[in-house]
Amino acid sequence: MKITVAVVGRLKEAYLQAAEDEYRKRLRPYCSLDVVEARDEGALLAAIPPGAHLYVFDERGAGMTSVEFARDVLGAEEQHGAGARVVFAIGGADGHSDAVRARARRLLAFGRFTIAHRLVRLLVLEQIYRGFRILRGEPYHRD
Repeated sequence: MKITVAVVGRLKEAYLQAAEDEYRKRLRPYCSLDVVEARDEGALLAAIPPGAHLYVFDERGAGMTSVEFARDVLGAEEQHGAGARVVFAIGGADGHSDAVRARARRLLAFGRFTIAHRLVRLLVLEQIYRGFRILRGEPYHRD
């Protein structure tokens, strides 16, 4: 599976960069992963390949469990098609534009908390990793 995490803004803190690098390394056996940093929402929208399946992290999104995320998003390659690109979008401090939300296959949320977008970036990578481990029945996740 080809996955892109498209984010508004840059990750500047060295400790967060180190955490992201760790998840990128952990994800290598499971998928092809790109992280694309965009300067604004327009650039983020332009970075989404035509035909990509876009999942947007947004405060209006629905919550789901890690198992649901694994099954319904990562495990849905048959509905995406083999070799399809899946994009997870993370907005900046002002959230997402209506144009990005309208393009989304689904809006997702980590609950009702407000979370700094640079931390959401790590949470998304962790959930992708957790999801692949769940799908393969590998130890990591606990119900």
